[in-house]
Amino acid sequence: MLAQYRQCYQYASRLLEPYTTAGLQLLTAGQRCWQHTLSEAPQGDTKPLNLCNAVNDALHIALDSNDKALVFGEDIAFGGVFRCTVGLLERYGRSRVFNTPLAEQGIVGFGIGLATQGYTPIAEIQFADYIYPAFDQLVNEAAKYRYRSGGLFTAGGLTVRAPYGAVGHGGHYHSQSPESFFTHVPGLKVVIPSSPAEAK
Repeated sequence: MLAQYRQCYQYASRLLEPYTTAGLQLLTAGQRCWQHTLSEAPQGDTKPLNLCNAVNDALHIALDSNDKALVFGEDIAFGGVFRCTVGLLERYGRSRVFNTPLAEQGIVGFGIGLATQGYTPIAEIQFADYIYPAFDQLVNEAAKYRYRSGGLFTAGGLTVRAPYGAVGHGGHYHSQSPESFFTHVPGLKVVIPSSPAEAK
């Protein structure tokens, strides 16, 4: 993968003039680079996936490969509002896939506790807009847990899924993009897949 990134960088560098700073040109060069790179991807058995299906596949892989992985959140047992958790409850059971109360601070706090005990919690916040009540848990607990304990404990196994941008008509509670708040916090990593392949 590192070789592909280098190839993209070299490709974009050749396309852009030394003094060009137009973001549109860089974006276009990057798109052409990924098209070029993806055409050289290894061939094999594949199936078309949208982002939601890729997330669902990734969750199946996580639960299959790790007996201590758990998926929980608001309405995820029936498949979630975006249908990304469809089939998980039936396959892995209620002890590993379960609904939580509508309490984001509690969802994330529970996930932190599980992570410190060696589990791999995957906590879902139904819409990223709802993450604000859990801000303290993420910023002051999860991000600082290893540092605060002198390396004795870590919440590093915690994943918090917080979908955003899928509802264009949702108003003030379903259309925000709060992820940038968390990019400035040491100890947290924000990952935003731009394609189904990256999500999986």
